[in-house]
Amino acid sequence: MTRLSFCRTLVALAASLFVIVVGSNFAHLQAQGLLVDARPEHQFRLPRPIITPQLTPVASSYQIESLEVDAKLSGSTARVQVSQTFKNTGSGQIEAQFLFPLPYDGAIDQLTLLVDGKEYPAKLLPKDDARRRYEEIVRSNRDPALLEWVGTGMFQTSVFPIPAGQSRTVTLRYSQLCRQSSGLVDFLFPLSTAKYTDGLLKKLAISVAVESPADIKNVYSPSHEVKIERPDDRHAIVKLTATDTAPTDDFRLFYDTGDETVAASIVSYRPDKNDDGYFLMLATPEIKSEAAKTDGKESAKSAGKTVVFVVDRSGSMSGEKMDQAKEALKFVLNNLKQGDTFNIVAYDSEVEAFRPELQKFDDESRAAATGFVNGLFAGGSTNIDGALARGLGMLEDAERPSYIIFLTDGLPTVGEMNEAAIAKHAAEANKIRARLFAFGVGFDVNSRLIDRLARDNHGRSEYVRPNENIETAVSNLYRRIGAPVMTDVELTIDVENAKEADGAVASRLYPKGKFDLFAGDQAVIVGRYKSAGDAKATLAGKIGGETKKFYFPAELVAASDDDANAFVAKLWATRRVGEIIDEIDLKGRNEELVKELVDLAVKHGILTPYTSFMADENSQSREVGMRAQAAAINVEQLHESSGEYGFRMRSNKGDLQYAERMAPAAPAASAEPTPALATASGGGMGGGQYAADAFHNTLQTSGRGARFYDAEHDQQVVSNSVISVGRKTFLRHGDRWVDSTLDEKAEKRAKKLERFSDEYFELVAKHGKHVAAYLAIEEPVMIELDGQIYEW
Repeated sequence: MTRLSFCRTLVALAASLFVIVVGSNFAHLQAQGLLVDARPEHQFRLPRPIITPQLTPVASSYQIESLEVDAKLSGSTARVQVSQTFKNTGSGQIEAQFLFPLPYDGAIDQLTLLVDGKEYPAKLLPKDDARRRYEEIVRSNRDPALLEWVGTGMFQTSVFPIPAGQSRTVTLRYSQLCRQSSGLVDFLFPLSTAKYTDGLLKKLAISVAVESPADIKNVYSPSHEVKIERPDDRHAIVKLTATDTAPTDDFRLFYDTGDETVAASIVSYRPDKNDDGYFLMLATPEIKSEAAKTDGKESAKSAGKTVVFVVDRSGSMSGEKMDQAKEALKFVLNNLKQGDTFNIVAYDSEVEAFRPELQKFDDESRAAATGFVNGLFAGGSTNIDGALARGLGMLEDAERPSYIIFLTDGLPTVGEMNEAAIAKHAAEANKIRARLFAFGVGFDVNSRLIDRLARDNHGRSEYVRPNENIETAVSNLYRRIGAPVMTDVELTIDVENAKEADGAVASRLYPKGKFDLFAGDQAVIVGRYKSAGDAKATLAGKIGGETKKFYFPAELVAASDDDANAFVAKLWATRRVGEIIDEIDLKGRNEELVKELVDLAVKHGILTPYTSFMADENSQSREVGMRAQAAAINVEQLHESSGEYGFRMRSNKGDLQYAERMAPAAPAASAEPTPALATASGGGMGGGQYAADAFHNTLQTSGRGARFYDAEHDQQVVSNSVISVGRKTFLRHGDRWVDSTLDEKAEKRAKKLERFSDEYFELVAKHGKHVAAYLAIEEPVMIELDGQIYEW
């Protein structure tokens, strides 16, 4: 089977551009550009974020007013245009030269640099020549910032002037032949260069148009929430837009193609050859839901399903909540398909069903059900146990995908009221492995019961805040599960020449257990692997009641020299953290799980409400011996089964369990962030707005500060004492950053290096390209590399 290229497309070179100033002695930077005076007699450091406005005007400065990227990916070729408008805000003319660092080696040609329409030549420097150029600037200016790009190539252009007060629009056009590997096209936009700035980028617009001779399957960004348009099977348009933003994470986009009913690709990452690696699988079924002939091959047909809506109509649901719940019911009814069966169970003190048994969906049954919904009104108590027994008791066909959509806004007050008993009764009544999706509405619900019901019944819990719309939450879920294509799916991976005695190659997969694939949806599966090499991944499940298997080739790397795929490890660790919290929440505290929770926080920089003490530089709990004890105390908060705090904790837990990417939106400069900037962006961060100091801490840590959700105060926090760089997490100890895996005893064995010495620069060649990012940290560093501890 032919797979498309793994194209580490070096789009948006201008996002990483360096500007060498020949005629000034000070640099002031905003947004993407880096302004450097490379003359030995004009030594200065690259600008860092400035928290407060400068009172004294600078001699030379400029501002990037906009950054717009338009890229077209066709086959293995990328054609890119990047436009940036620069305004000279200083008092003198700038004689500027651009350097473009290349994040990866690549076959780039036809590069054109235009300044207000006038073309300027550019010269490609191989990575060895580029390294000498980087080191020359770093040594001259005593500034480690450029070392992040050591080991990669560079474009260097001629000089052009920007008069004081004037603007220049710089446009880059180039084409690139993409690499081929692992069946994925990998599109990279190095936005993280914006960390060398003292202000916000006014306008950011990225548009990537993908066209393919084969059907496009998976389209996925691990870094950002993007808008994806699919005009047809062989075209996709991906967009990211922002205003007044401070981007700190590189933009990343993957896609693949295929003509299979189910398409899948695997990305692997193994930072430590002596430890299990990490993998991510993207799996997408054929997006058509009707049986249709395509090139003589029949497309997958969405399986007929059963949906039972169990809705709370107790007195607490009166008013707007009841109106929204009724609209949610109507949305589901209007989106059922021929071949589906359904029913509605409404409950307060009493339990009432639309019909005694499941109904076949047609125009007549939909009209009757809509009339039933219109007649619902709120009043009475809450009989959760009785309602679930009625709804689950209707399900008898184990071969048919069946879904319970359960909604409540309160605690059980009638019938069985014991949490454990209600969960036990529901699990016993679910004889056909129906999936139960539970919605907790408002802060009065028993959130632990909601989670227990979802977990025990193969589903997922969702939480709707008091100011959120019930209809929106339910309709978003139903859009995902409305057309099941493959159900009860399981993943196995086999590696050539792997020893059977070593056990299964893949372990600790998330989502855990069997899952379903839905038309138009995409599964993001993560796990660990033991054996490296050429592999075969198998997805086995049911399509229309018949068991089917699909096979996919994969390469599980033995060791990763760079950290291009480090996000895979962090995504796995995030989901594992969510799973651990869920285990402790529903089954009670376990000392081994608490220890693992702390270990993951330390290793991957994934902080939670229970390990947030890691972000307090002055806390004694940061000491190795105190960490597990502090976390054990904090997880006792999970005893709160209801109320606002319990609601927040379990909503955050779910975000961690089902995280799909690692980069939430950057905080705004204002202490009152907009709702768009306050969301988690699928990064497993939880709800709430950003804390007032989040922007300050983001700039102070060059965008590396660990972000976590503070459930007590319902806010997103950015730590300035815990940072993640590549495969490492560092903790601030006084004025230096210390590798989080080191204890005080290990720190005493550190070998001291002089920053900017030959031995310092040789660390990349000695230990791998990933070390370059650590050299770029400007504060003192202590780190362990391949068993040796260094300090500089």
